[in-house]
Amino acid sequence: MSSSATQQPEKTALPAMGFLQHLEELRQRIIKIVIYIIAGFSVCWWFHDQIWNWIQTPIIKALAANHFDTTLVYTNPTEPFNIFLKVSLIAGIFVASPFVLYQVWAFIAPGLYKNERRYVMPFMFSTVGLFVGGGAFGYYMVYPNALTFLIQFSKQLKPMITIGEYLDLFMTIILGLGIVFEMPILVFFLALFGIVNAGWMWRNLRYSILVIFLIAAIITPTTDIMNMCVFAAPMIILYIVSIGIAFLVHPKRRNRKREQEG
Repeated sequence: MSSSATQQPEKTALPAMGFLQHLEELRQRIIKIVIYIIAGFSVCWWFHDQIWNWIQTPIIKALAANHFDTTLVYTNPTEPFNIFLKVSLIAGIFVASPFVLYQVWAFIAPGLYKNERRYVMPFMFSTVGLFVGGGAFGYYMVYPNALTFLIQFSKQLKPMITIGEYLDLFMTIILGLGIVFEMPILVFFLALFGIVNAGWMWRNLRYSILVIFLIAAIITPTTDIMNMCVFAAPMIILYIVSIGIAFLVHPKRRNRKREQEG
């Protein structure tokens, strides 16, 4: 039997959905995602004190190491309540992320072949794992060093850090690195649908490194080169890993593999 004949049943097995059906499917998935996020928010609201204590630990340690008062301040009576709402929402999104990601995958899955749908569990674990890895890298390595540098640099002045400003900086660093660490997942889908390929990524490596350093300069809260390089180094490694992912999942390679197996 020819290779084209062996591929035909797999191609015809893909479900055909109309535009309105896609919209209805998208609506249902979004409703479920919202429900999961509300549930995650409700759970995290009960633990907002513990979550906030965890968030402010890096700045407390940096202030204490330089013999400053470790109490953060606020300038508006409603600010603490709003901060706790924001913290609970962000933490709730993270808690609900496995369920949210499953809904994203369930929406994408009808456009994939049956043998490609087995990626659902690796997709979910790798997505959450990379995000947690990026956030942990920021929380335990990048952020404390950046705070120490900033406070020591202006040690002759007395810091009066508001909770709102601190949370904004915290989220910029932690969420920024968490999102950056999702690069292999983004490349996986772009390569899966044939939008990018490993050859193109390799040929544009030098330009990609330049863009990575620009992103690192934007995310880095300090102006020193060392911290910028600390941000850029894992992104360059992830980019190189992504080239390998793009090579493995690109449609041309998958089609050649099916032809050989046929």
